[in-house]
Amino acid sequence: MSAAASTAARTGSGLVLAVLASGQFLMTLDSSVMNVSMATVAADLGTSITGIQTAITLYTLVMASLMITGGKIGTITGRRRAFALGLVIYAAGSLTTALAPNLGVLLLGWSLLEGAGAALIMPAIVALVAANFPPERRAAAYGLVAAAGAMAIAAGPLIGGAVTTFASWRYVFVGEAVIVLVILLVSRKVEDVPPSKVRLDLLGSALSILGLGMFVYGVLRSGEWGWVQSKPGAPTVAGLSPVIWLLVGGLLVLYVFLRRTSHLASVGGDPLIDPGLFQNQRLTGGLSVFFAQFLVQAGVFFTIPLFLSVVLELSALETGIRIFPLSVALILAAAGIPKARPRANPRRVVRLGLMLMIVGILILVAGMDPGANAAIVAIPMLLMGFGMGALSSQLGAITVSAVPDSQSAEVGGLQNTATNLGASLGTALIGSVLIATLSTSFMAGIQDNPAVPSSVQEQASVQLASGVPFISDTQLQAALDNAGVDQATADAIMAVNASSRSDALRAALALTALLTIAALFLTGRLPAKAVGAPDESPNGGQPAEPG
Repeated sequence: MSAAASTAARTGSGLVLAVLASGQFLMTLDSSVMNVSMATVAADLGTSITGIQTAITLYTLVMASLMITGGKIGTITGRRRAFALGLVIYAAGSLTTALAPNLGVLLLGWSLLEGAGAALIMPAIVALVAANFPPERRAAAYGLVAAAGAMAIAAGPLIGGAVTTFASWRYVFVGEAVIVLVILLVSRKVEDVPPSKVRLDLLGSALSILGLGMFVYGVLRSGEWGWVQSKPGAPTVAGLSPVIWLLVGGLLVLYVFLRRTSHLASVGGDPLIDPGLFQNQRLTGGLSVFFAQFLVQAGVFFTIPLFLSVVLELSALETGIRIFPLSVALILAAAGIPKARPRANPRRVVRLGLMLMIVGILILVAGMDPGANAAIVAIPMLLMGFGMGALSSQLGAITVSAVPDSQSAEVGGLQNTATNLGASLGTALIGSVLIATLSTSFMAGIQDNPAVPSSVQEQASVQLASGVPFISDTQLQAALDNAGVDQATADAIMAVNASSRSDALRAALALTALLTIAALFLTGRLPAKAVGAPDESPNGGQPAEPG
């Protein structure tokens, strides 16, 4: 155990954990708040919903592409200094966002400055937990830090809905700047790790940023442009969607980056990432399950708010209240499992968590019909919250315990890259399946319905060729009224839309369940001994199970 960890174990560990968990909460809060406030923000800035979606996309892109470099900067400057520098940049971005008069300033403040700040903060948080808590307490510490991030995702609609409804979305970002100031004032209580005398590989950093940026941007644009074939009205490159070229190009650049990394390691240089990390069974196992968790988590947080806010037409505040039980269950599991069962088998805990998530999702699939009400999400939210909490209680400690403390910042960069990639891909995949199913079901329902005149069928086929929008009954009724559709035909179209929405939600949730089941096959590489157990190997030397 390091001296820093011993000190934290004796004094001030509660304050240290509060500081780091608060940082994680802030980093995750923005997107979920912005998602429920998009219409209001767009109106205030004189832009469109597409403009705000661009800002959200760019924020994710900046974070994901800079995480590995941010972790390395933490190694060079010291973890606490990188944490503090990231907070200052983040606060500057928050204040810029709060005062933004137009979309351009919003992109600068939120997407660029806050995204860059988060890329320094999040890897540093992972490293600082390792520095401040002994091995036997890290599982609980990582569990609470991860729970803070997941809680921000679930509580964001509640916070954003309430503040936007009763005051202004700008106060959320002012509040973030105030919280950052408080964290900076108490961050001296956090024990640091001395910086390492290594150089930043600028070319490697550029390659990782370019490769990850291209790949993530392609994933994020897949819903709008199409994965391989361009959607109607979308751009094309050599007859195909730009998405496939971005994915191919990004992967090729990342391959070059990995080859350069291996070369530098072989000649005694300072690679951006130690290539030996990818041969570490425990680390790669933990990262793969992290990726799967956020892939599934993104799918859940994409579909459930759609059901509550669009199908049931609940307000942002009411939607947040319905999702909030997930946060409570998540925190109880993330904090309670390490405390009640500190020597629990991590592999078994993760598998139990995934099983709870699967059961919760399948209950939603079975109950998602046009007559469903908000009560259908109550038990699934609790099951998924306990499941995510079980994963959160183990995975962070598993990945960081796989390497010496000196490499914890690098692991932090890899971990947050994996989670951002998982979240981006999860939203894109689930969104694509939902819209494709909705379009197919809606068009089939319209064409097979004798109550819908053939002229209306033909017009709908032409206008909706690029995809049927996921809209509420109120929005659809208003559109039909504006189009002068008679009430009998409108009622038939409304019924088809309601049925198609249910089909789309079931398909999206079913895919989420399949992805969760697939994650079970990745758990064989996780350790069977608790982190910090007396007979536990520090580098994941236990044999892996076949799946």
